[in-house]
Amino acid sequence: MRYEKGHKDATRRRIIDVASRQFRQQGVAAVGVAGIMTEAGLTNGAFYTHFESKEDLVRAVLSNALGKREATLRNAGDRESGLEASIRDYLSARHRDNPGGGCPTAALVAEIARGPRATRDAFTGRVSQFIGLIADQLRAGSPSERRRNAIAIYGIMVGTLQLARAVNDRQLSDEILENGVSTALVLANGER
Repeated sequence: MRYEKGHKDATRRRIIDVASRQFRQQGVAAVGVAGIMTEAGLTNGAFYTHFESKEDLVRAVLSNALGKREATLRNAGDRESGLEASIRDYLSARHRDNPGGGCPTAALVAEIARGPRATRDAFTGRVSQFIGLIADQLRAGSPSERRRNAIAIYGIMVGTLQLARAVNDRQLSDEILENGVSTALVLANGER
């Protein structure tokens, strides 16, 4: 059977989208290829037409999701309130409550740390780009100080979101988010 032009790319994107949401909601280890393919409306055998392994899919998901996050941060940098708005959006109740559509770093970083070198290499490259984008949006300090603050801001953002998601007290979770925002903004504004 012949498919129309672009069918293979569209199918691959559908698999990545389904896997991305499932990985972020449940974790990579908890999600199987069969479940991904079922939700994508495909057979298990079709998986290997698009990916060599589940780990290959994980790398594709990270590349896709982090690429979207990077584009959002890059576009935010074009606006005057860009970094502040990005920090506030990242550390929002909406983002906390939507891990399936949120940042893959906050959702998957512990699993990535235990993953194979190729996955960690791909992730490292993306994290370095994020840090550079944040540093470019900082105005105070030398280049090395801006980089140091960018690393701290990104760490605060990811760690704060993870902690806010992990606690089961909504008020405490909101407080964690609010304090993460204020601390990240202190660094972003060059204050100590």
